[in-house]
Amino acid sequence: MSYFNPKNMFEKAKELYKLQKQAREIKGKLKNTHIEAEDSNVTVIINGEQTVVKVEFKDGTIPNKKHLEESTVKELNKAIKRSQQIGAETMKGVMGDSFPGLS
Repeated sequence: MSYFNPKNMFEKAKELYKLQKQAREIKGKLKNTHIEAEDSNVTVIINGEQTVVKVEFKDGTIPNKKHLEESTVKELNKAIKRSQQIGAETMKGVMGDSFPGLS
């Protein structure tokens, strides 16, 4: 037989708050972490949140370099955002199962 236990709900709420606080701290650290990959023609920099910060083609490798760099950053970020949305939708069910009544 199950019954409503306010103490259990309070403990779950405290646990959820703690997890949210930790997530905010981690998100701040990730945003300020930059990862760089490069070869002889191109350099790509993303942050820990998987957002493209910069794409740079080496001089002389591509005509209209500035426009291509800006377009590449924009389109890469669109693709990454969509992949994050799909991941969030997939995880939604898992988080809802962890905290019944809070989803």
